[in-house]
Amino acid sequence: MHNSDYQASRDGLLAAILAEESYRPNEPRELDDLGIPVSVVESLVQKRLLVTGVATGRKLADDLCIPFRMLEDVFRSQRERQLLVHKGSAPFNDYVYMLTESGRDRAQAAMSACAYVGPAPVPLMDYVLSSEAQTIRAESPRREQLLQAFRTITIDENLFESLGPAINSGAGLFLYGEPGNGKSTLARRITACFGQRIWIPNAIFEDGQIIKLYDAAVHESAPDDDDEHSIVMSAAYDRRWLKIRRPTVVVGGELTMDALEMRHDPRSNVCEAPLQMKSNCGCLLVDDFGRQRIEPTELLNRWIVPLETAVDFLNLPSGKKICVPFEQMIVFSTNLAPRDLVDEAFLRRIPYKVEAPNPTDEQFLNVFKIMAKKLGVEFDNET
Repeated sequence: MHNSDYQASRDGLLAAILAEESYRPNEPRELDDLGIPVSVVESLVQKRLLVTGVATGRKLADDLCIPFRMLEDVFRSQRERQLLVHKGSAPFNDYVYMLTESGRDRAQAAMSACAYVGPAPVPLMDYVLSSEAQTIRAESPRREQLLQAFRTITIDENLFESLGPAINSGAGLFLYGEPGNGKSTLARRITACFGQRIWIPNAIFEDGQIIKLYDAAVHESAPDDDDEHSIVMSAAYDRRWLKIRRPTVVVGGELTMDALEMRHDPRSNVCEAPLQMKSNCGCLLVDDFGRQRIEPTELLNRWIVPLETAVDFLNLPSGKKICVPFEQMIVFSTNLAPRDLVDEAFLRRIPYKVEAPNPTDEQFLNVFKIMAKKLGVEFDNET
């Protein structure tokens, strides 16, 4: 191991310990540390300038989430090849860059090949390692954490005791019961029982393909409140990664088999990660299971191997099959008894089946009072 690699590893480990994290992406020190071809970085610079027209070196570095000092060599190389020129000077020993005619042709060709212009991607292996390091299976929520997660709802004590072991296992869970018994509400609270924040990359690179992972619809950015001033941040991190709250991805009757596969946009030549990949290190709730457009057996056959091995296989547009983590807690919420939906072989792979019982009169009254107060309605016991 090189001294720089050792130092980066040590800094990242120290920062993770101070932040009570199981994983922290180290800041790259040189281009090779990015784990992607330099040509990918160059094309991102060119495409960004094609979109913006002109930009300072530091602005390009911010857009690509790559340290400015590392991009200086990229700028210099492209100037020598007459792809970029200095349009003017900028503060802090920087320049304003623009494309030459040759550079514009190169950028348009790159844009036609792949229209992605976001933060630089990380290699697939880095994402795999991060998911394994941040898996919920490594967490062991204590009773206090469970109470905190469910504090805002009324829950039967026996149901709470049944949910505890299921949550601690991080394995699959069937949550069943009559409509209106709070199954979906319970399932949405489960993610809060585990460590609150994880790191995910904006995008992933594998076999020449860019895969978008970050989705603002399901991933909530959650930087530490004092990140900018904290001693923890003295060891800088890789800005291609985002700190988010552990995701809770919810799918209902709209779920189709296509949503479980890599989605390729032929116009941009960019892939989007499937929903189970977006839910890694969090919770995937299949709500109202059995009412989807696809048959339950079709969905379960697709997941029977990933549930057992914690890995999933996805196809890239090139035809290459890649192995990705399947590291989330899957909750099937249903009004039907599990045995009426699936066979024994699949039930064995979902180790916990918990019934959400009908509320008692006392529990129902308590919920009614809480909702009346929230809605500003006066409650009278006599009426």
